Amino acid sequence: MKHIELNGQVREAGNKAAVKAVRRAGLVPCNIYGLGMENILFTVDAQDLKNITHTPNSYIIDLKLSDGRNGFAVIHEVQYHPVTDEAIHADFLFVSEDKPVTIEVPVKVTGHSEGVKMGGKLLVSSRKLRVSAMMNNLPDLLEVDSTHLMIGKQIVAGDLNYEGVTIVSPKATIICSVRPTRATQQAKMEQGKK
Repeated sequence: MKHIELNGQVREAGNKAAVKAVRRAGLVPCNIYGLGMENILFTVDAQDLKNITHTPNSYIIDLKLSDGRNGFAVIHEVQYHPVTDEAIHADFLFVSEDKPVTIEVPVKVTGHSEGVKMGGKLLVSSRKLRVSAMMNNLPDLLEVDSTHLMIGKQIVAGDLNYEGVTIVSPKATIICSVRPTRATQQAKMEQGKK
């Protein structure tokens, strides 16, 4: 999985006014925890955070804090402003190379399905799946081959298998399906009348 560097400025816990001042300065208040370490409060540049949150890609974050502490992290949760859609807070989790990492990975549906060739329409229902794997086994994306998918059929998370990767998303999560179109239903009805 790709790594991306993020610099954080360690901060003290503050009141609402202090947090608002941080946001006005174009920074996002964050905290990080995990691996039995204490919570660390810090801020990151809002634009730097957008490079991670406003992309279909998933990253392992090489976090470099102003007090010299560095480590690998993943985004755990981001809270957005209800009107402006700007990030107002982010939680990160420390991860290590010797423990499995759980993260959402983009899904890429490949192949030209049989059902589409017969006039059906391919619907992609899941753009990301939650997986768990050792850091060096984490894929940048999960390829899902839809070639053999017929009209009315679907591929669910439980159908997928990748070496060294455990899919954590519910097994019934629909990845993609081929739905009949009006034209294919019409043709079926006309065939039934003959």
